[in-house]
Amino acid sequence: MFRKDLIPLLLDREMTVDEISRIAEQKGKTTTEDLQHLLKSLRHTAYQALITPAKCRKCDFTFGTDKLRKPSKCPKCNGTWISEPRIKITGKNS
Repeated sequence: MFRKDLIPLLLDREMTVDEISRIAEQKGKTTTEDLQHLLKSLRHTAYQALITPAKCRKCDFTFGTDKLRKPSKCPKCNGTWISEPRIKITGKNS
């Protein structure tokens, strides 16, 4: 899958990196690299990315939006019950 194909896939639809990897039939690391490049490229388009960051379900610690993959442990409580970050693309006027 080409990086430009990620825009229609994520347009007005929230997905995790694992969900995108399954659809694209590629490894999660490759998908993460493609998404990071796409997020930089979106500055020059009519689209914007909305990232729902990963969050610890035990203590409500919220990770930064720079983490596109699910962290293994929470730095606050060492819990592993963490929700995956979700990525969505919308038009800049939306």
